[in-house]
Amino acid sequence: MRLLHTSDWHLGRSFHREDLLHAQRAFLDHLVAAAEAHAVDAVLVAGDVFDRAIPSLGAVELYDRVLRRLSERSIPTVLISGNHDSAGRLGMAGSLLRQAGIHLRTAVRELAEPVLLAGGAVALYGVPYLEPALVREELGADSASHTAVLGAALDRVRADLAARGPGVRSVVLAHAFVTGGEIGDSERDISVGGVPTAPASVFDGIDYAALGHLHSPQELAGGRIRYSGSPLAYSFSEAGKEKSVTLVDLDEAGGAVVTRPLPCPVPRAVARLRGRLEELLDAPEHDPRTDDWLQITLTDPVRPRRAMERLRARFPHTLQLLFEPDAAPGAALAVGRDYASRVRGRSDAEIAEGFVQHVRGDQPTAFERELLASAVDEGRLGG
Repeated sequence: MRLLHTSDWHLGRSFHREDLLHAQRAFLDHLVAAAEAHAVDAVLVAGDVFDRAIPSLGAVELYDRVLRRLSERSIPTVLISGNHDSAGRLGMAGSLLRQAGIHLRTAVRELAEPVLLAGGAVALYGVPYLEPALVREELGADSASHTAVLGAALDRVRADLAARGPGVRSVVLAHAFVTGGEIGDSERDISVGGVPTAPASVFDGIDYAALGHLHSPQELAGGRIRYSGSPLAYSFSEAGKEKSVTLVDLDEAGGAVVTRPLPCPVPRAVARLRGRLEELLDAPEHDPRTDDWLQITLTDPVRPRRAMERLRARFPHTLQLLFEPDAAPGAALAVGRDYASRVRGRSDAEIAEGFVQHVRGDQPTAFERELLASAVDEGRLGG
């Protein structure tokens, strides 16, 4: 049995205001081609299909297009809802889509309703993102925690699996943060109070757990539990990381699970550069980065004028500019001290001057000090 595991499409998402629909279309075309080329028995989509609960028209059109193409090729597809999706909206028309080989799992009542392949030899279960406070009672979990509700959900899966007798291979799609996974900057925090993670042991007894939520491809429990990762980079923390979908081969009953990453197309590389402005503008080693989406951190002691304009003349796809001076001589705001200790004994005007120096890297001019003092006085009188 061969499966193609993917997740976290985030259809409709932008990257620092750059439209990604064209890149997402290219990925979905690649996904369909890979499913055909590798003769997969099913495609698994482990949540966060959309980036918003109410997706844009362009995102919905991409979703419709890829499902139609997979259905036309008679490739069964199983999708679950993630924390970015609206479970209710994603689950609409599920009974109709099932007739086309598209199987949606977005509700607690569907946890023990597997999609059966190979005459029932393989059971695919879908565990959508479960918000503990909302599903605890329905699941009968002993607490409103991610561990408790995910554990209760998997208990339902294991009970159904046990009733099917020996020899049935089991695959669970889930959208969750499992302890030990590496998180980046582009995943939305799924905790609303409490600990957002659940232990890998909740998947005990399952042959393969196809996970979504974390955007870097990674495996746990010796490869039995795996995040396919997002198909595109959605933050600069993912710079230099290869994006992929996962090809999963299940051997006969009791056999091994073998996974292999299939690289995704890269619309434009994502990279980070750091240094002083003149060095970045002149250094030839940065020539390969001129077509990349860039986050640039300037380390000049004093913030250079027209920095973004000058950088974009060489690096036209610079999207984010940060300023972290190597040293700001006489800096008024010391690092490593709490705010109260930094401002103790200083007047409001001195605090304002110190803030300007901290942000800009050089001290305010005499004229700027007069403006700050005047503003502080006016604010005090107005209060």
